[in-house]
Amino acid sequence: MDKQLLLDLAERSAWTGAQGALALAITGLADIPTWWAAPLGLALAAAKAWVASRLGRKGTASTLPAALDPATLARGV
Repeated sequence: MDKQLLLDLAERSAWTGAQGALALAITGLADIPTWWAAPLGLALAAAKAWVASRLGRKGTASTLPAALDPATLARGV
């Protein structure tokens, strides 16, 4: 595996873990059924993608810098 793929994998895994943990924490603190963590995690992922597409590299939902983002090479940017 090349460095960019590993960084992309690490970024996606870290965000997924953080969103899942936050969703579980919210359901625990709000004292609502744990199954609500799945749709809450989905909402957190969508919100992160929306923010990243506006603050990060344009046209992607990545938070990696352009030099490390695999989409940069694919688009020739």
